[in-house]
Amino acid sequence: MTPRQSFIKTLYPTIMTISGWFKGSKDFRENKEQAKPLQSIFDLSFTSITNEEIALKAFAGKQLLLVNTASDCGFTPQLKELQLLHDRYKDTLVVIGFPSNDFKEQETGSNSEIDSFCKVNYGVEFLLSNKVVVRHTEGQHPVFQWLTQSSKNGWNPHEPSWNFTKYLVNADGILIHVFGPTVGPLSNKLISKL
Repeated sequence: MTPRQSFIKTLYPTIMTISGWFKGSKDFRENKEQAKPLQSIFDLSFTSITNEEIALKAFAGKQLLLVNTASDCGFTPQLKELQLLHDRYKDTLVVIGFPSNDFKEQETGSNSEIDSFCKVNYGVEFLLSNKVVVRHTEGQHPVFQWLTQSSKNGWNPHEPSWNFTKYLVNADGILIHVFGPTVGPLSNKLISKL
């Protein structure tokens, strides 16, 4: 852990408190109409951080919490909370982190460096993909194309606002909620939707 990462880890509770004061419309989105996707998320796959191809259809019947992560962000300590969420709800919820360098170069490491950082510093055992593009740019990963294009998911056209945006897909493969980075993984706002 770099000195900056150690400082961020120490400062995280303050970051969450202050960011809570400034929550806006990007903080939470809901599929109020229960719009069904035009393409099934279970038709997609991703490459894990250890280079294994994983088909999302393996998780059909469980909820998915898909999160764009970064190792050098003010919200990085949410990795620990995501792990606790994974431990608590592993029978009904699959947590998958998608490391990305899309926001202010806060994920510059290699896949092996990211994997080691997450395990050593935050005890991460939930699934991580290899490093991907999550924003509406060239090379956007197909999972994030699905999450951020209403022509695929049925209602949400918004890309992540920052690192640690969380997308909750129900057991039927419907994107039901999008939580901004300021919504902690263990917050009542998120847990009440599981």
